[in-house]
Amino acid sequence: MKRLLKGYKPSEVHCIEYIGKNTDSNVTKLAEAFYMTRSAISKITKKLMEKGVVESYQKPENRKEIYFRLTKQGEQVFEIHEELHQEFEDRDKVVFDQVTEEQLDGMLRFVEAYKRHLDHETKKLGVDADSVGYDQL
Repeated sequence: MKRLLKGYKPSEVHCIEYIGKNTDSNVTKLAEAFYMTRSAISKITKKLMEKGVVESYQKPENRKEIYFRLTKQGEQVFEIHEELHQEFEDRDKVVFDQVTEEQLDGMLRFVEAYKRHLDHETKKLGVDADSVGYDQL
C-alpha cells in the first residue's frame, strides 16, 4: 500500500476517499467527518489540490460555498485505495467470519468502556474531546 500510495499521507488518502464517496464535499463536512478543525482540513485540501488530485468548484446558486471533487488523477488514487481495502477485507474475512454476535457485543462494550475512560482522562486535563480535533489534543 505504501508503494502504491507513495507521496500521500493517511489523512490525505482518507480525504480523497471521503470526497470520492460523497458528492458536494466541503470543508465543513470533511471537518465533521474526521473530527478535525476546518483549518486543518483546509490545509489538507490545499495540498491535495497542489498534487492535482482534488479540484474545487462552486455552484451557480451558492457562490459563497466551495466544494471539492476528484480529478482523474484523484479518481485513480481513490480506486487504488478501494482495491486495497477490498484485498484486506478478502484476506481477513476468514477471521471476521468466525466472530460470533456475542463476541462482537463484548468487543463493542470494551470499546465503549475505553472511550468513556479516555473521555474522563481528557476532561481531567481540561480538554473537551468532543469539541476539538485530533490535531488539538
